[in-house]
Amino acid sequence: MKKRGILHSELARIVAGMGHGDKLVICDSGYPIPHNRPVADVILTVNIPKIIETLNVILEELHVESAIVTDEMVKISPHIFKDVKKSLKNIPIKKITHEQFKEFTSSASNISFVRTGEATKFSNLILIAGVIF
Repeated sequence: MKKRGILHSELARIVAGMGHGDKLVICDSGYPIPHNRPVADVILTVNIPKIIETLNVILEELHVESAIVTDEMVKISPHIFKDVKKSLKNIPIKKITHEQFKEFTSSASNISFVRTGEATKFSNLILIAGVIF
């Protein structure tokens, strides 16, 4: 039995299979995930796990070169954006509108999803995988 790192089997599989430029959406519990995309559903109940907890566990194993958040996260849920920025440290963060975000997540290639229990509006982000060399 695996004893550290990502223990959720589907999420561990998704992260282990990511290559340079692949995308991982960490989303809140209400985000409209396209039906034809890989999903690791980690939601237990309302606000468990939180998006920031999920992000921090993923960052222990995934090399991230950039991230995308929405303008709405920054304006409407600034406490979430503050926590995301802190966790991402010096990783560049691009901001787009929520509508652009939804369009991107439904049309981009090499994209997977992690649904959290987060129940805060606009608590969604995209991680772009980097390369370790």
